[in-house]
Amino acid sequence: MIETILDPLFLFFLVGFVGGVLRSELKLPEAVYHLLSTYLLLAIGLKGGVQLAKATAGEVALPAVTALVLSVVMAVVVFFIASKLGRLARADAAAFAAHYGSTSAVTFAAVIATLARTATAHEGFLPVLLVIMEIPAILIAIFLHRAGAKTSGASYGKVVHEVMLNRSVFLLLAGMLVGLASGPGRFEPFEVLFVTAFKPILAFFVLEMGLLAAQRLPELRKSGIFVVTAAIGVPLLGGALGGWAGLLAGLSPGGATVLATLTASASYIAAPAAVRVAIPEADTGLCIAAALGVTFPFNLALGIPLYGWWVNWLAARG
Repeated sequence: MIETILDPLFLFFLVGFVGGVLRSELKLPEAVYHLLSTYLLLAIGLKGGVQLAKATAGEVALPAVTALVLSVVMAVVVFFIASKLGRLARADAAAFAAHYGSTSAVTFAAVIATLARTATAHEGFLPVLLVIMEIPAILIAIFLHRAGAKTSGASYGKVVHEVMLNRSVFLLLAGMLVGLASGPGRFEPFEVLFVTAFKPILAFFVLEMGLLAAQRLPELRKSGIFVVTAAIGVPLLGGALGGWAGLLAGLSPGGATVLATLTASASYIAAPAAVRVAIPEADTGLCIAAALGVTFPFNLALGIPLYGWWVNWLAARG
């Protein structure tokens, strides 16, 4: 745990968070933020596509199906937790389910960087699981909302269009297709930028995440104890389920740790965009505050090593 807290990634997040709380002038220019996020998503997609070119269909199939099932299960479970235990309005419960059933590319990047720091082996095709888990939970959450409420939201066709052409999903898919088509040999000249420099560049993006998390604090203060508790409890549930399912699907302990982290993460890019279109009455600001202000730093500091410990404990028990 101490090693994770002292990792430069978490310290960069802390610098941004403290700067935001103290209202310093620290702020990345908007153009730089978009450039960093574009790089991050393309790099994840490219590396996954290159590794996918090396993998066989048999290696990928079961983990992919497992990831899809986990995404759907988390959306359904979170919806009922939010509506029954949290007593949130149906629209807000569905929005919460969409955010916590979907995934965070930045958290994925953080767990990959953690595994690299500890020299923990993992499957190279794991970005495929990130892409698979990004979309279904959002659609399931919207369906759960519409099943019991009248809504003026957009049609499913428009929602699918919004999700698939959302900037994060589009860049992940584009990067993956480029990596898959080019293969390891043609990708080699780009490794310095997209592999070697990945973690240092990620640090700048995490710095901005700290600033954004600090800006969401006022929303968390007025949200009530349930939202803050759920923003930690749901990731713990997802991490436990994802790690167990990852091992059953044949992933290595490193790969299962990544799947656990993905299941425990929450979207604050693709999900808010889709929810605003499909469930306009939902409080997306509250969901973003929980995902970015509580879940993301929790996973960065404590969650990732905890999920790794859980997976290794399960693996040791056979």
